[in-house]
Amino acid sequence: MRIAVPGAAREKTLAAAPAGDPRRYYPVGRWLVAPAFIYAIIVTQIPFLVTLYYSTFRWNLMRPDRKAYIGLENYKNLITSLWDASDPYAFRAAIVNSLIFTIGTVLFSLILGLIFAELVNYEFPGRNIVRTMLITPFLVMPVAGALGWKNLMMDPDFGVIDWLLRATGTGLSPVWLAHFPRQSIVIMLVWRWAPFMMLILLAGMQSIDEEVREAARVDGATRFQEFIGITLPHLNRYMQLGALLGSVYIVQETDAIFMTTQGGPGTLTTNLPYHVYEVAVRGSNIGLGAAIGVVTVILTFIAMTVLLRMLNTLLRGQYA
Repeated sequence: MRIAVPGAAREKTLAAAPAGDPRRYYPVGRWLVAPAFIYAIIVTQIPFLVTLYYSTFRWNLMRPDRKAYIGLENYKNLITSLWDASDPYAFRAAIVNSLIFTIGTVLFSLILGLIFAELVNYEFPGRNIVRTMLITPFLVMPVAGALGWKNLMMDPDFGVIDWLLRATGTGLSPVWLAHFPRQSIVIMLVWRWAPFMMLILLAGMQSIDEEVREAARVDGATRFQEFIGITLPHLNRYMQLGALLGSVYIVQETDAIFMTTQGGPGTLTTNLPYHVYEVAVRGSNIGLGAAIGVVTVILTFIAMTVLLRMLNTLLRGQYA
């Protein structure tokens, strides 16, 4: 008895189609995906091409009479500013801050997410309630979360953190957003993204065969030895996935910066997306802002390509 294979049946159907039949060249699956593909092009690629076009102009809305085509002059000025000690366009500072925020947030979110995932991976009374509470920060609107941290947690007069410091008699009462702006932004972002990492790592932990854990316990392994010898090696690819996805999203974060520090003091908390907003919207410099946006997209694409290649190499080495 011969069993028909769906893929072979589809190929047989396409082969039997007339020479002019579109099904020979465009299978049904591609037609079904086409609307979403066209929509993605309209909302992503066309705006990018328009931004690329604007970046070739000297165009400041405060002086519309001086609008002129200047080619790649905006890009030349940005690249030159990287080696300028004064950093006139604040471009270098924005790149450094983007790296600090992205790397710091991903690293601490992974560590905290790993702790949370290990906490709720085992049965205990009220586990579902604890799991829901740990996920909640990721469900809060970014703007509302940033305002909560600014007014409820880090306020120098009424904030919870300063109240705890005074209650413990440490004598410390800094203005967090002024004295520790970068650290404050990283804390807010970690609070938001640690639950995301927890969900990914918890899914990895729950995919571990329970028989493997039981065998380790029979051999006398402690919980810590079980975690180091079984859980962590198994979570390697999940941690890589979390780091990759987290980097893609965190590099675009602007809500916490806009609602708390406005990129300051100076340029200490200005990352690349917020720098685009400052130049193009606040500064009305459409040409330079568009150029910074294009460079930001290119740098993000390069970084994601490198991360994907690293991830692919690590996984190939792991399963070779």
